[in-house]
Amino acid sequence: MRVALAHDYLIQAGGAERVLGALHRLFPEAPIFTTIADPAVIKEYVSGAEVHTSWMQRLPGLRKHFRKYVLLYPNAIESLDLSGFDLVISNSSAFAKSIITPPGTVHVCYCHTPMRFAWNFEAYSARESWGPMTRWVLPFLTERLRRWDLRTASRPHLYMGNSSAVAQRIERCYGIPAKVLFPPVEFDRFEPGGEPGDYYLVVSRLQSYKRIDLAVEAFTRLSRPLVVIGDGPDRPALERMAGPTVRFLGRQPDSEVNRYYAGCRGVIFPGEEDFGIVPLEANAAGRPVVAYRAGGALDTVIEGVTGVFFSPQTPEALAQAVEECDRRSWSVADLRRHAEGFGENFFQQRVKFLVSEALEQHAPEKLPRFLATADV
Repeated sequence: MRVALAHDYLIQAGGAERVLGALHRLFPEAPIFTTIADPAVIKEYVSGAEVHTSWMQRLPGLRKHFRKYVLLYPNAIESLDLSGFDLVISNSSAFAKSIITPPGTVHVCYCHTPMRFAWNFEAYSARESWGPMTRWVLPFLTERLRRWDLRTASRPHLYMGNSSAVAQRIERCYGIPAKVLFPPVEFDRFEPGGEPGDYYLVVSRLQSYKRIDLAVEAFTRLSRPLVVIGDGPDRPALERMAGPTVRFLGRQPDSEVNRYYAGCRGVIFPGEEDFGIVPLEANAAGRPVVAYRAGGALDTVIEGVTGVFFSPQTPEALAQAVEECDRRSWSVADLRRHAEGFGENFFQQRVKFLVSEALEQHAPEKLPRFLATADV
């Protein structure tokens, strides 16, 4: 059976790229189709994969300006040729779900969210430092993207949402029900440390909707150590507001990230995420999480067992939750056991099961070949 994978763009490092890596390990012979790709990202997440890009790959300044090309991605994803494949699995948070497949090809979409900036533009843009002209033009552009996104929503035969919140959002936006399939945590990558250190940890892209500003402000007020790993457009502003107890380390290799996870007192997860793998990575390292009570964290954090919630989304509420986290005792064994239940093996088995269901419904003649290929 010929299987292909599709992805929005392979230009940055994050949770969606780790999911693509898990899908690639499940289907190592499947080529990957994407709009644009950075060789360094390919090497980090899908080393050895056959990667096909669109005409956008020839555009200048992709690494720095890939977000500015947003209106080009619909045409680019639709230009990719998926002829000859029996099964396409798209890994999408914006565009890949709209890839065009030929008649007879079954398309299963792993959806991280319907296009956030098109469907929730006000919330997405509220904390962006855009000028007045940009703020005037963008609603018209996002409306155009939303119409395209809705028009192409019926292309997948099956949606798998990466959390309960995302599955509900898919049905609300597209009117299509979705199965829930949590992303995999790379459990074996993490080892617990000894006694926790004195610092709390943030691991995140530094973008406005991640709400890292809440953590920076809370720990500055508390005069307590906070280590921030990650980079992004908000870093200069966050550094300006940070007090002397907050350190920014930028992007770090996995080995360093793992070391900081193992040595921290706990991990701060202040934004409303579609899913968010960070709480499970923290638990795999034997550390609790302080998380905003919303979104994917509701699927992954067990209050009092694997972490504590805070609400409302304010520095004051976050600071109180940090103090509560300090007062509690945490079982490393319980934390790791919880994370292990979200491991890659479970994810891959669930993918096989849901794909089998989709093939049985839409192309039953192909199911025996898939079962043999995937070793279900």
